[in-house]
Amino acid sequence: MKTAAATPARRVLEQACSTVGLDSDGAEPLRLAENQIWRLPGQRVIVRISQAGQSAAATREVRVARWLAQENVAAVRLIDVEQPVEVGGRPATFWVELPPPEHGSVEDVAQLLAQLHSLPTPDIEMGYLDPFVRVGERLQAATTIRDDDREWLHGLHHDLAAAWAERPTGLPDRAVHGDAWPGNFVRTADGVLMMDLERFSVGPPEWDLVSTAVRAKTTGAVSTREYDQFCAVYGYDVTAWEGYPVLARARELRMVTYAAQHAASNEEWTSRAQYRIDCLRGRSGPRPWSWQGIL
Repeated sequence: MKTAAATPARRVLEQACSTVGLDSDGAEPLRLAENQIWRLPGQRVIVRISQAGQSAAATREVRVARWLAQENVAAVRLIDVEQPVEVGGRPATFWVELPPPEHGSVEDVAQLLAQLHSLPTPDIEMGYLDPFVRVGERLQAATTIRDDDREWLHGLHHDLAAAWAERPTGLPDRAVHGDAWPGNFVRTADGVLMMDLERFSVGPPEWDLVSTAVRAKTTGAVSTREYDQFCAVYGYDVTAWEGYPVLARARELRMVTYAAQHAASNEEWTSRAQYRIDCLRGRSGPRPWSWQGIL
């Protein structure tokens, strides 16, 4: 059954595929969310359609994918066409379809991050890391949350942005993935690789490490044993760094605003988003909390 989101996305898909000589007949929607993911059966191609205004990010993602291929880093690969393609202001990129993937382990994430962070910063334009990208837009779209909660989250955003600017010195800046959780570091029949490269940038490697640390210390999704293994494989425990609380709270804010945004379109997620807000506001006891997934 088609969703309301699928109709305009399919028109974009058809035009983008036509531009690069691909056949979109029978295309299957795999995910229709902030980014829309389509599969072209029989062609081993995945098409990713981003929101309007994300052309610069899509161009950066293409640059990054080509750099990772040159460096032999295990990651999703582009197909050999000129890209990204923009249709109606929405950029589309084209990728080699993976064998059926499953989430990687924390050790998989640590191993690939250690390889990535060992590379010299590439001579390509990636921009500097913004840990608060789209947070403001997500809050604006979060129509189900109370005004006082929205105001408090805006205040937290402001305070954390100031703290980020004054964060303590840490590891040397490197190319960072930007959204390094096991859903983006997947295991397939061909091995472990990283995907969803849209948040790649130059920045502190600690930002990539904080994703797993927050899943251990904030949400309880990663056990103490798993987190110890993560640190052992990578060779560093980011929670021992004095700047950890700032980056951890920035990651928590991202997770809360993501849930709040999507709760506006799915009633099932309203209580989950509110619980995350309640946790940050001190209404649900100390960390770790148990946060259910969104999408």
